Amino acid sequence: MRPPTTTAAPKKLSSVPIRDLGLRIDGTPLEEVIHEFLAELERAGIRRLRPHFYLSTEWGVPFGTVSIAIPFYLARSELTALHAERHGHVEGGSRAEILRYLRHEMGHVVNYAYLLYEQEEWIKLFGSITQPYEDEFRPEPFSRRFVRHLPAWYAQKHPDEDWAETFAVWVTPGRDWRSDYADWPEALAKLEYCDRTMKALGDRDPPVTATELDEDVGELTYSLDHFYGPNTPGRAELPRGLDGALRTIFEDAGASAAERRPASALIRRLENDLMDSVYRWTGHFPERTRALVRFLAERADQLQQVYAADHEASATVGVTTLVTALAVNYVHRGTYLP
Repeated sequence: MRPPTTTAAPKKLSSVPIRDLGLRIDGTPLEEVIHEFLAELERAGIRRLRPHFYLSTEWGVPFGTVSIAIPFYLARSELTALHAERHGHVEGGSRAEILRYLRHEMGHVVNYAYLLYEQEEWIKLFGSITQPYEDEFRPEPFSRRFVRHLPAWYAQKHPDEDWAETFAVWVTPGRDWRSDYADWPEALAKLEYCDRTMKALGDRDPPVTATELDEDVGELTYSLDHFYGPNTPGRAELPRGLDGALRTIFEDAGASAAERRPASALIRRLENDLMDSVYRWTGHFPERTRALVRFLAERADQLQQVYAADHEASATVGVTTLVTALAVNYVHRGTYLP
């Protein structure tokens, strides 16, 4: 989904400590989505475990708790728009997406509440919970050993995420996971384990019910300006030597007598769609894609690149392919160019 296009929240909010913004879940659209989610859990047979929901800086579940953190910017529409503008990507920009993230985070809650990560079969299927957790990882696209729920092959990030993604697929209403993963034996084994485990635990009280909060919105003393930092992309990791690629894309798209348009305007117009799609299919973080796209737009301006209006479709394909190829290189090699 494309992030909201309206821009910044009122300037008077930017310098106010986040804890003083009066943010809450009650009485907002988030409350309705949470009620819908709790009804999903009931229908799935999860009757004795109820998560605690609170607002924080990002999605998550503090280890050893049953607390689900929801990004504070989802509590007010103007903050959601500001996040889209400043960060470039909204994790939970619609009701359907919020439910998708809640299902994933509930997987962590179940894991911690019932200490599943200590079970021998869990460890055999998913791995050790003590495995190092790295923010950036090298996924294997389309691997049949892992389910797919969140974008960017997220199940491959860590055993805890592998379980959470497996649970999310299992709990999604109307999902025929047995058919979807019939030809994926390792992923299917994880789903079958989840199915057996949840049926056994449905009416059991969890041994862990802690609700300690991490970065609760009511304790955030810094402002929105501090949270987002400077609104400028970093340049240290951006590629060089792409002038030839840009010339090829736009010179090929300029071979007609139609009106000439600036290439940079087209590249900038593609920014939001590229951030979402490239992240979903490569794992290249949206903020990196934004910096990359803006760099390409600036280079196109410096090179005075234009294209013919009747060749816009081919220019769009060219830019999309270039950005995707660069993103794949970065995800797998840690650099944009070989």
